[in-house]
Amino acid sequence: MCHNIIDGRYHTECGHFIAMSTKFQDCLRPNCLFSVRHVHPTACKSQSCIRLMALPSKNPIRISPSRCGDCVLKTRDEITPMVRVDGMR
Repeated sequence: MCHNIIDGRYHTECGHFIAMSTKFQDCLRPNCLFSVRHVHPTACKSQSCIRLMALPSKNPIRISPSRCGDCVLKTRDEITPMVRVDGMR
């Protein structure tokens, strides 16, 4: 099945993956709706054709030993909560 390949940065400390770019990988099957080799050119109604793409695969092109930005902000907010000022909403 056709699928997308997501290039991105993997943060080893928190395990999060941040996408940077995506590219399409063609399976070249004649019964795949997304392939350039699909046998039915327009308005395919065949029950034998694949209508779903496979799950995208993650390709870490950058490895970062630190935490991602969201985890840094979350930790910072837990340590120093915002102080509410009287008269402010």
